Amino acid sequence: RMPSCLLKLSRLLLSHKPWVLFVLIFVFVSFAYIKLHSGIWEDPKGRVPPYGLSAEISCAHHVPSALNVAAGPPPSTGNVFFVETSEQTAPSYLFSCSVESAARTPPGARVVVLMKGLAKGNSSLPKHWAFSLLSCFPNVQIRPLDLTQLFSGTPLKRWYLWPLRHWEPYFLPVLSDACRIVLMWKFGGIYLDTDFIVLKNLQNLTNALGIQGEDVLNGAFLSFKPKHKFMELCMQDFVQDYNGWVWGHQGPELLTRVFKKWCSLRTIRSTSCKGVSALAPEAVYPIPWQDWRKLFEAVSAQELHKLLHNTYAVHVWNKLSHGTKLEIPSQALLAQLYAQFCPATYAKMKQD
Repeated sequence: RMPSCLLKLSRLLLSHKPWVLFVLIFVFVSFAYIKLHSGIWEDPKGRVPPYGLSAEISCAHHVPSALNVAAGPPPSTGNVFFVETSEQTAPSYLFSCSVESAARTPPGARVVVLMKGLAKGNSSLPKHWAFSLLSCFPNVQIRPLDLTQLFSGTPLKRWYLWPLRHWEPYFLPVLSDACRIVLMWKFGGIYLDTDFIVLKNLQNLTNALGIQGEDVLNGAFLSFKPKHKFMELCMQDFVQDYNGWVWGHQGPELLTRVFKKWCSLRTIRSTSCKGVSALAPEAVYPIPWQDWRKLFEAVSAQELHKLLHNTYAVHVWNKLSHGTKLEIPSQALLAQLYAQFCPATYAKMKQD
């Protein structure tokens, strides 16, 4: 006979069938997600070697001989990080241009491209012209993005491992926001979104971020020394004031909140306090997001020089501009930036 305690439990469960069914489904889905998640992203060795370039690729065909990145020992300057948090493994022209322009900029810092969609343990990259082109640069390393390893040892580990996190409406951009502040805190160096074109040596900018517009900072460019207190405060704010249901709350708004507290400011302005600088818009956001169409308008060489006189990099606002046709070749501002700062990518664009 069934023990009385089990009999009572059975009657209780039968009287709450819908609720019990929901709980069982929830537990099963959560368990399956965690197992799948850990199976995909756990890296038993902890470190993954950079991808190599297959022998049959002719770099001379892709990269002009005038390339100003000399062969030799690895650069001693800090890393420049690019991150792709989606499963995308077919880089766009702009993605390629962003990485190429960073790789060409003296003194040739090591450029690390982290992509979530790359399979671990694979010794070769997917067959795509952008990977072939970028692998020709000796200071570019293209690696899988191991999110579990990246967030380990930080306040964001528990945030990331919550099973239902990926159901949030802005999960991918929030995940990108998380990656950049953790990269800056753990390793230091420079972080750039993949819609930047680099014009000058960014190594001259340390412990800095840019003003996007009126009273707003943007994290599309970050430059910090490792273990900096400002980045530590950003990680704390990320989890303590978390809201993944509001666009920008974990990105520009987070950086703005933390900087205002850091400097005891009510409104954002170009300033430096306690070793952290908020750069004027012309430094890395010379084209305001509201005026993104200017990128597709023709400008003279003189106008271009004047526009970019105090600019280190140009943010292209790809979320707004990606669907706009760009004539190649042309005198459009964006076309001239491609031609001057990522000529190998530009040559591929003309060929296509």
